[in-house]
Amino acid sequence: MASNEATKKMDLGRNASRSTPPAPPARPAPKRVGPFEFLQQVRDEGRKVTWPTRKETLVTTLMVFVMVVVASVFFTVVDQVLRYAVTLVLGIGA
Repeated sequence: MASNEATKKMDLGRNASRSTPPAPPARPAPKRVGPFEFLQQVRDEGRKVTWPTRKETLVTTLMVFVMVVVASVFFTVVDQVLRYAVTLVLGIGA
């Protein structure tokens, strides 16, 4: 019986640590604003953005085009190698 009582105490200790976590605090409902004030807030937020310079935009655009060309060449080469390998294995078109 002594071991049974010890087991009960251990189970009580385990269940206490498995209680549900506390709910996060509720956020207050956002204040509704009219369309004019909303557009004014959007404009204010737009002023806070650090916009890229013309040079940064040009460099980034060129890098995207270069990566597209590199990726297309890579996948074309891989496709041709796989096509050749499948043709060899299956003996199609020989």
